[in-house]
Amino acid sequence: MGKVIAIANQKGGVGKTTSAINLAASLAALEYKTLIVDADPQANSTSGIGFNPKEIESSIYECMVDEVDAQDIIIETELEYLHILPSHINLVGAEVEMVSIKDRENRMREALKKVRKKYDFIIIDCSPSLGLITINALTASDSVIIPVQCEYFALEGLGKLLNTIKIIQTRLNTNLEIEGILLTMYDVRLNLSNQVVDEVKQHFSKMVFNTLIPRNIKLSESPSFGLPAIAHDAESKGAISYLNLAKEIINKNGLGK
Repeated sequence: MGKVIAIANQKGGVGKTTSAINLAASLAALEYKTLIVDADPQANSTSGIGFNPKEIESSIYECMVDEVDAQDIIIETELEYLHILPSHINLVGAEVEMVSIKDRENRMREALKKVRKKYDFIIIDCSPSLGLITINALTASDSVIIPVQCEYFALEGLGKLLNTIKIIQTRLNTNLEIEGILLTMYDVRLNLSNQVVDEVKQHFSKMVFNTLIPRNIKLSESPSFGLPAIAHDAESKGAISYLNLAKEIINKNGLGK
């Protein structure tokens, strides 16, 4: 039974999609069967892994709204152990269409039930909001990774997200855990980056991953090639950092091969 991990933060620009793509690709590179679920209407995980969202005929939207079988929609990628359940712009309308649906918070959980046993990990890339799709993702997940950028206002909105997670733990998914807080866009040369790292560790201590994700040109440019960083330049600092994160998560969950 695969472990489902959501990557969530309602703030935009904190590295959610970058983390979803590169963590999933790193787990796949370590030969763990991994599925990315693109739960963001912007479909950046879909395009960042090499697929044109405009050419996607069926997506997570159809799974949630029309109950289409996820197994029929999953696409294989160029990496042997990596598959994707894609997104497209129609997902924007899903929240409105699902308002009248019974048990609407559980639609993604139901969609993933049939495919969970086929994967070691399922990574959900959430949209930058705390709307119904993100609530679905958190309800469907075993744990959540919260990316926090090493910049001013880093902790802004984090309390709101943690409060949402608490509500979901109480009402919808009692098993949801925080996998960890992931510090992204770290620049060793900047005092501010180091201050943010210290501040986050001071507030959240054991919840913070040891791995820091640096600002890295290869991480920034790899989506334009439709590739994760590990396939674009495996020697880059960004690719190595996400590989280290994948190993940290594997060890934390006692899943080492």
